[in-house]
Amino acid sequence: MLKDQTTPAQEDGFNTRLLRAGRPHQGWVNTPVTRASTYVFNSVGEWRDTRQRRDQERLASYGARGTDSTYALEDALVLLEGGYRAKVFPTGLAAIAMVFLAYLKSGDHVLITDGVYEPARALCAQSLSRLGITHSFYRPDGSDLAEKIQPNTRMIYAENPSSLIYELMDLRKVSALARQHGCLLVVDNTWGSGILHQPLALGADISLMAATKYLSGHADIMMGTVVTTKEVWQEMETVQVNYGQTVGADDAWLMLRGLRTLPVRMRTHQENMLRVADWLRNDPRVARVYAAGLAEGEQAGIFQRDFKGSNGLVSVEFKADISARQMEAMIDALRLFGIGASWGGFESLVVPMNMVSARSLSDWKARGAMCRFHIGLEEPADIIADLQQAFDAHLS
Repeated sequence: MLKDQTTPAQEDGFNTRLLRAGRPHQGWVNTPVTRASTYVFNSVGEWRDTRQRRDQERLASYGARGTDSTYALEDALVLLEGGYRAKVFPTGLAAIAMVFLAYLKSGDHVLITDGVYEPARALCAQSLSRLGITHSFYRPDGSDLAEKIQPNTRMIYAENPSSLIYELMDLRKVSALARQHGCLLVVDNTWGSGILHQPLALGADISLMAATKYLSGHADIMMGTVVTTKEVWQEMETVQVNYGQTVGADDAWLMLRGLRTLPVRMRTHQENMLRVADWLRNDPRVARVYAAGLAEGEQAGIFQRDFKGSNGLVSVEFKADISARQMEAMIDALRLFGIGASWGGFESLVVPMNMVSARSLSDWKARGAMCRFHIGLEEPADIIADLQQAFDAHLS
């Protein structure tokens, strides 16, 4: 008789349970890849019964609705986020779009954090508006939310911490406000990736992620994920089916593989980032260093209470006498940092920041040149040495 080595016990730690989630209970260590479209039935009666039940139950019926590979990933995501059910989509932006389409209709209003991922800002302006869905922005810390809720506000969309400069909001307070006004609370949890932050436990209805980043961890998969509470699940099931959104079995398998090392990777990203951030804070050419783990005052209290640590993201504002051209020359001189979008892979990355286009409610026109670093898994001493040579060559 084969031994059950994968069913997690409730007393097991979170990382132990994450290692076992979405795996077969016996035999193979990993769920085999199921590349499939058509599922065949033994009888018309079985076929008809499955079709009648599949909107409420997770049943094999057709590849676009899920396979053993995507089901295994969904199971792991439910554990990671602490929700009821999960869906996976081709990209993080696709996940955001499907959430909007699932829960909003013509005449509805959605409140969007001013610290939102920039492509989501464009999605609201260029696509939601065509459907008769209006939107407006609120401060990334949520301090002006109550005064901005309208009679037709159906959803509050948060990103915690915010994109680029990592402002934090108190999700407990925001979720209470959302319930008071009959609004759904949606949180982009890409920064926390489940391992550092669980919005559903703090009162959110829906948590979504660009799994392309830390969940994958290897810069080789595009994917978005959505995990919801039981109360709002059916709309997400319906929109996924109606829009034919799914992912391939190979990508699902690769994503599960990335999840197995998420805790150890994230711990190293944090350690490396904090060492680099400490070096940056002591450099006289730097005006300010932005990182969620370096939050101060009330925001520091939110971070300590609601987060389990940091990732590899840190942003820098240079002093006023350093021009954008000098900063870009410094970036070009870096040896270990790739210049590219996204983050969350094993490698260090850097991109210039344009806060003027990324924010609507705050004025960044007179501020110093800024860039965002993702600190990877390289030796931190090597990363710092690379920064030192590039800073000395172009920022002096």
